[in-house]
This record gives sequence, C-alpha cells and structure tokens, in this order.
Amino acid sequence: MQFRKLGRTDLDVSAICLGTMTWGEQNTQDEAFEQIDMARAAGVNFIDTAEMYPVPPRAETYSRTEQIIGNYFKARGNRGDWILASKIAGPGNGIDYIRDGQLKHNRTHIVAAVDASLKRLQTDYIDLYQLHWPERSTNFFGQLGYQHKEQDFTPIAEILEALDEQVKAGKIRHVGLSNETPWGTMQFLQQAEQLGLPRPVSIQNPYNLLNRTFEVGLAEVAIREQCGLLAYSPMAFGMLSGKYEGGARPANARISLFSRFTRYTNPQAEAACSRYVALARENGLDPAQMALAFVTARPFVTSNIIGATSTEQLKSNLASAELTLSLELLEQIDAIHKAQPNPAP
Repeated sequence: MQFRKLGRTDLDVSAICLGTMTWGEQNTQDEAFEQIDMARAAGVNFIDTAEMYPVPPRAETYSRTEQIIGNYFKARGNRGDWILASKIAGPGNGIDYIRDGQLKHNRTHIVAAVDASLKRLQTDYIDLYQLHWPERSTNFFGQLGYQHKEQDFTPIAEILEALDEQVKAGKIRHVGLSNETPWGTMQFLQQAEQLGLPRPVSIQNPYNLLNRTFEVGLAEVAIREQCGLLAYSPMAFGMLSGKYEGGARPANARISLFSRFTRYTNPQAEAACSRYVALARENGLDPAQMALAFVTARPFVTSNIIGATSTEQLKSNLASAELTLSLELLEQIDAIHKAQPNPAP
C-alpha cells in the first residue's frame, strides 16, 4: 500500500481510503466490522464517513454509519491506528431532520455537528473534518450551467474561525472541503493564509472515468496548493465494474435498489462505460480494478475512496492498489475520453 501526505500536514494516509456510506443501509454492523478489518489488513489507515450517512439519506437511518464506526473503535480498541475523516452536512437536499433542517456552516452548527459526531464515533478527535457541500448555491452533485444567485451564506472567514475553535479545542486536527468549486477552494485557501486560520488540506469531489471534470479547473489547484483530491465515486456507482452492462440490474446493487442514483446511467455514460469495460477485458484486466487504478495513479489524487457491499468486492477493490496501468493502456483510455468526454459530470 502506498502512503501520501495529507496536504501540508505530517499525516501519511493510504492511497486507498475506506468509504462507509453503505453501512447502516446496505450493510449491517457485522459486515462493516469485517470490511474494516479487511482494509486494515491490506494496509489501509484512512476511513471516511459523514454525519449524513448512510446513503441514500433517510431520517430513519441518519447517523448509523458513524455509530457503527464508533462501535468498531470501542470493540477493537484501535482508534489510534486510523486517520478518521467525517463531514458536516450543508443545506438543502431534503434533509430536514438534521438540526431542524436549517443547516449552516456557522459556529452554532459546526459546534453541534462536531460534538454529535465525536459522541457517535466514540472518539475525542476527528483527524479530518470536511464541509460536505457548500452552503452557498453553486455547481455540485452534477449540476451543470452555473446560475448565479445573490444570497446570504456564512462568510468563509467566519466558517474558518469556527473550525479554528474546534482545532484549538483538540476536537478536530485538520479541515477539508468537499463538492467544492475552483473559486470556493481558492477562497478558502487564500483567506485561511491571510487570516492565519486552518488551511484546507484536501478536497473530496467525484472523479472517475465517466467524470473527469476535476481535471479542468481543480487539478492544478490541488497540486500547486497541496490540497489533494480525495476521490469519491471512483467506479461511478459501480457502473465501471461492468455489472450493469446491457441494462442488467443485479439484485441488491445500488442502482438496482435506489432510483435516485441516475447520475451515471444516461445513454452517453452507458455507451462510454461499455467502451471502458471492453478495453479492460481486452487487456485481461478486471474493469473495476482498471477504473480504480486509473484514479489512484493521478498526480492530484491524495487518496481514492473505495466502498463495497461485500467482502468479495472489497478484496478486489483493494487489490487495485497493486495494479499499474501501462502507458499504452492509458493512451487508449484517453482516446475514449476524447471521443466521449465527461458523459456524466
């Protein structure tokens, strides 16, 4: 397992991060424990969660994922072996059951969210605390065609000041962004430096063979500012594994179970996906492993967040960390990308 610096910190995180958003919905606590043990045995030391999880978010399951992770730490007694990341939810998205639905990234909400997560996670500190999505109205979760809206949102300096209080209290160690834009990322970085406040060390955005939009404006920021990408959805909700080929909908698979997951199932995405799956098989590779290895190897990626609903899937996904794609294969991947760029942004 490779390890990489988390931003400008002294933390070394594994190139593979264990994603957790199915725990408490598609996975039981016992299954989650088995996944964590398997990932640790493979050298993974980085685990990512959120107060909102599991996904899809529901009032009935809200906060189960963090509770499961907390129960794991209590049962195994190995909290110190892990670099733990979590997130505070933002406004909108129909989440009216978290702090009465009036979600902000101000001091009141940050304090309440951090304290609640610490209690559920049964730990005294969170290594990386991220803003799950911007409070302001902007492009994220696949939204195209920026439409500017004048609105009131918590000033970035105020957000950083509230996070700084949590750092000084020892409750969080570092801060990160998620689902952010180039403008937002640079504003957080610049204001943090100007005001002497916690500087974001990472940005967690979607990145996969069907959605390489991070490369357009954020990849340069990630490298030059040492604010690397924590890539989520590296297999495009499992589409790049090939299991949905030909319109197949396997039982208990995410896209089969939940109608809301349509981001990667439009006709253009399915067509491009078929080309990537075929390319992997022509080269004797597992399509999922090829897709994951591509993401992990990008120079702007700090860690690739993988998730699985079975230990068989997880074992295969973890093995992708040992796969190196040839220059010829990378050229073939880019040829598909140029012919059908970002069909599912």
